[in-house]
Amino acid sequence: MDINFKELKHHPMSEKIVQVMQDRTQTDESLFYRLMVANHFAMAAAQMRCDMRMPEGNKVPVNMYSVELAPSNFGKSRTASIMNDEVLNQFSRTFVDQTFRILSENHIDKLAVKRANRRATDPDEERETLVGEYNRAGPLLFCFDSGTAPGAKQLRHKLLLADAGALNLIVDEIGLNMGKNSEMIDLFMELYDGKTGNALNKNTKENPRNAELKGVTPANMLLFGTDNKLFDGGLMEAAFLSLLKSGYARRCFFAYVDENVNKKMVEASEALERAKRASDSAVLEEVSDHVHRLADIINNRKTLLIPDATAKLMYGYKVNCEKRAMKLKRAQNLEKTEMESRFFKTIKLAGAYAFIDDAIEISVAHLEAAIKVAEESGEAFMQMLSQDKPHVKLAKHIADLQENVTHSDLTEDLSFYPRAANQRADMLTLAISWGYKHNVLIKKEFTDGIEFLRGETLEETDMDNMIVSYSDDIATGYANETPSWDQLHILTQTSGYHWVNHHLEGGHRTEDTAKEGFNLVVIDVDGGVDINIAKNLLKDYKALFYTTKRHDPQNGHRFRIILPTNYVLHLDKVDYKQFMRNLYDWLPFDVDDGTGQRARKWLAHAGHYEYTDGELLDVLPFIPKTTKNQELRQAINETSNLDNLERWFINNTGDGNRNNQLLKFAMVLVDAGNDFNTVRQKVLEFNNKLPDKLEEQEIMNTIMVSAGKAMARNHAA
Repeated sequence: MDINFKELKHHPMSEKIVQVMQDRTQTDESLFYRLMVANHFAMAAAQMRCDMRMPEGNKVPVNMYSVELAPSNFGKSRTASIMNDEVLNQFSRTFVDQTFRILSENHIDKLAVKRANRRATDPDEERETLVGEYNRAGPLLFCFDSGTAPGAKQLRHKLLLADAGALNLIVDEIGLNMGKNSEMIDLFMELYDGKTGNALNKNTKENPRNAELKGVTPANMLLFGTDNKLFDGGLMEAAFLSLLKSGYARRCFFAYVDENVNKKMVEASEALERAKRASDSAVLEEVSDHVHRLADIINNRKTLLIPDATAKLMYGYKVNCEKRAMKLKRAQNLEKTEMESRFFKTIKLAGAYAFIDDAIEISVAHLEAAIKVAEESGEAFMQMLSQDKPHVKLAKHIADLQENVTHSDLTEDLSFYPRAANQRADMLTLAISWGYKHNVLIKKEFTDGIEFLRGETLEETDMDNMIVSYSDDIATGYANETPSWDQLHILTQTSGYHWVNHHLEGGHRTEDTAKEGFNLVVIDVDGGVDINIAKNLLKDYKALFYTTKRHDPQNGHRFRIILPTNYVLHLDKVDYKQFMRNLYDWLPFDVDDGTGQRARKWLAHAGHYEYTDGELLDVLPFIPKTTKNQELRQAINETSNLDNLERWFINNTGDGNRNNQLLKFAMVLVDAGNDFNTVRQKVLEFNNKLPDKLEEQEIMNTIMVSAGKAMARNHAA
C-alpha cells in the first residue's frame, strides 16, 4: 500500500499541547514535544489498563517506550513538568487516591474468594493475607525516575493484586543515569509486553515470599537527555547501542534534536507574542479537565476495537515497512529492525490517542496520526545512528576550541580519548586524515617537549570574493576589497597601483597591520623560466599570469603568477613565511624566494595577462606544523639530489611510468629552447638519479627521437 506520509495529520489534542510547549520554550521543534505528549497519554491509558482487540482476536495492551535526545537548555525537563503538573495532574491525583484504591479493594475481594475456594480456606483469612501483601508493597507511584528490579517487581505485584495501574519509568539525563538504572532498563525490556519472570527470593518470617500471581501489567518508559552525554564515543555509547540491538530499537519511538538546529532565532515581536500565548493556561486547563474524566472507574479495562478500515490501513502500513526494510543495506541492522517492527508500536500509539479521545474504537484518523509520528521517529532514529565516530568527534572538538590543547586536556574533556600513547596516536592520525577531507585542519607543534594541537575549520574559497587591498601609494591609503576572480586582471593591469594579497588595518601596509586571511598566492618570476613553459608546467591549475614592467621576451621573462587557493588560510607572519618557503620548494622553476611576507606589495602593470583554467591550488601540503607538510618536506629531503624541475616530474606527472615522465621532462627542455645535446645530457643526468632508471639505449631510441622531431617542428615553425 502506498501511503502519502506528508498528507497525514497529527493528533489534534496533542498538537494543542505541542504548541504550548513551543511557545514556552521559544522553539519550533515539534517531534520531541510530540513524543513527550504521546508518552504521557499512553501512561494514562495504561493506568486504566486500556487494551486493543486485534483482528486476530488477541488483546494487546496500550503502552509506549521513547528515547528523546536534545541539547542542554532545550527545555526537556520543563516540558515533562508541563505534562505531569498541568495535563495529567488531575488524572494522576484521582487515579492514585480514588480509582486505584477502589479497584484494588474490589479485586482483592475476588482473589480472596477464589483462593478460599481453591484451598478450602476462610475467605477473610485469605483477604487478610492479600491485604498484607498489598500494603507491604508500599504506596502506588504514578511514575518513578529510578529504582531496582526487585523494587519494580514488588510494585508490579501490587498492580497484579489491584488488577489496575501500570509501571511508568521516566529517566532524565539518560546519559548520566543509564548506568545506575541499567538493572531497571533491562527489566523493562521484558515488561514491554506486560510480563516478566519471577525471581526466587529467600523466604523468611520478616520477608515472606508472596504467592505467584498470573497477569499482565502494562509498562511505559521515557528516557531523555543530551546526546553528547549518551553518545560519548566510549562505554556509555557502547552500552546504549547494545540496548538498541537487544530489543529497544524495535520497541522505542525516537526524537533527536541536533545542537546546531535546535533553536530558531525569532524577532522580538514574535517572541513577545509567543510569551503571551504561553501565559494563557486555558488550553492546558481544558485538556487537563478532559483527561481527568478518563480516570473514572467506568474506563477501567476498556478494550478498543479496530474496525476493518483501520485494520486494512494497519496491515498496509506493515507491508510498506517490511518492503522498505528489505531495501536497507546489510550493515544497517538496527535501522532494519526498527523498520520491520515499526507498525506494531504504531498501533499502540494509535490506541493511546483513541483512549485520550474517549473513543470506543481506533479510527483511521487515530492510526494516521500515529503513523505520522512513527515516520518522524524513524527519521530521527536514522539521525541518531549517524553519530560521528570517535576520531571525527576528536577532530571537530580540536577545531572548535581554536586554541592550543594538550593530550592531557583532551583526556580530561573527552571520555573516549585514549590514555595509552599508541591508541592515542592512532586516533589522532584518523582525526587528521578525516580533517583533510572535511575542511578541518589540525596542526602539531612541540614546546619544551610538550606536544600541542591546534585546529580550525577551513573556509572554502569563494571565487567571487578574492582577498586584496590596493593603493596608489606604496605604504598608505590601502583599500580592502573582494573582487571576483575573473575581474582580478583589472587591478593587475592598472598602472600606478600597488596591491597586497591580504587585507590591511587602517590602510597602512605593514606586517603588523596585515590581517590574517588570504585566498591568493603570488609567485614572482624574475627571469628564471619562460612564461609559456611556466604555463605548461602549471597547466593543471587555475591561475592568472601577467607580465611586469621589466619583462623582456628577448633577455628575460619577468612575470607574476597568481594562484587562487582552495581554502582561506589564517596564518601569522611566521607561519605565512614558512608556508611560502614550502611552496617555493615545491615549484618546478626558480622564483624570487625573498617575497614571502604577508604585507608584500605588488606593482600593477598594463602588460600582457592571461587566465588559465584548472584546479584550485591545494594549500594543505604547504601549511606548517601539519602532517601533510611533514610528508612534503620528507619527500623533498628524500629527493635532495634532484633539482626542482626533476622533482616536479617525479611527484606531479604520469602514473609512475619512467618513460612517460622522462619524455615530458625532455619536452619541457625542448620548449625552453635548449639544443639537442643539452636536452640529451639533462635527460640522462635525470635518469641516472632515478632508482629504476632506463637503459641509455632505450632513451636514445625513444625519448630523444621524439625530442629531435619536436625540435625540427619548432625550427620549421
